Formats: sequence, C-alpha cells, structure tokens
Amino acid sequence: MTVTTRPTSTSVTGRAEPSPVHAYSVGLLILRLVLGLTVAAHGAQKLFGWFGGGGLDGTGQFFEMSGYPSGKMMALVAGLTETFGGLALVLGLLTPLAGAAVLGTMINALAVKWGGGFFAPEGVEYEVLLTAGAAALALTGPGTIAVDRFLPGLRAHRLVYGVAAVVLAAVIAGLVLLIRD
Repeated sequence: MTVTTRPTSTSVTGRAEPSPVHAYSVGLLILRLVLGLTVAAHGAQKLFGWFGGGGLDGTGQFFEMSGYPSGKMMALVAGLTETFGGLALVLGLLTPLAGAAVLGTMINALAVKWGGGFFAPEGVEYEVLLTAGAAALALTGPGTIAVDRFLPGLRAHRLVYGVAAVVLAAVIAGLVLLIRD
C-alpha cells in the first residue's frame, strides 16, 4: 500500500514527486493509537478515577496491598507514566522512551498479576500483549506518520535507541520491583 504525502523529491521533469507512506507506517500508526490510548485510559483510571478506576486513593490502596510502599505515590507514578507514555505513543513522540515508559509499567503489572495462569479472568495475557506491543514500538520506532519524524536525531529511528530504551525500562522496572515486599 502506498499513500502519497508531501512532495520531497524532484523528478527528471523538474516536478516534485510525492514521498510514499509505506504500509508498515500505517500499521505502526494503528498499533500506536490502540496501545497508546488503551494505556493512557488506564493511567486516567489511576489518576482521576475515570472509566471506573479507583483514582489515586483506590489505586494507592491496591498498590499497598500488592506490596509496594507509599501506595498513593506509586499510583501517581504509574498513572503519570501510563497517561503520558500512552499519549506520547499515540503522537509518535520520543517513541523509544514512550515505549520504555509503558514497558516498565507493564513489567510491574505482570509481576503483580503473575501466578493466575495465562488466560482471563486471572491470567496475564492482556498484560503480555501490552508489554510486547510497547517493546515492539520501542524497538521499531513509530513509522513515518509520527511527530518523531520532525525531530532532529529521531527522523531515522535507530535500533540502538530501541534497545537502550528496552534495557532502561527493564532496569527501572527491576529497581521498582526490588522495593516491593
């Protein structure tokens, strides 16, 4: 699939030729939109109690019951990370870091929920899917339909950015898990 966008090259006739948007960029956009909005909505549940969420107080109590110290502060950190990480994925803004933010949060979610099997209602298949999607976006980049395309240094996504982001997410998630009882 090729969709035309703004002219970026000149043909032999001297006329501007459109630059193609490849199918993988459209696919990455769809993944970014669905994953980013889903995670941002979960963040809004934690921060504001929207969409049936517990807000900071209810989510803080859940974090404390799950063994995290300072439950309300952990709820704030998780809510902000999910909300802003998710929205950054939607925009394709600083995609490796946005993917890392979501990935780190989801590693902790997996650790909390682990043990109930793979399938719903007690399982982790949903968390695994979000974790894999966040890691995939951190590694692949956002595609060409993204704000990153207009940022110097991020126009051409490099695998090393994605690998560094995934490592950063794993290290920070591990450190947070260490403080859990």
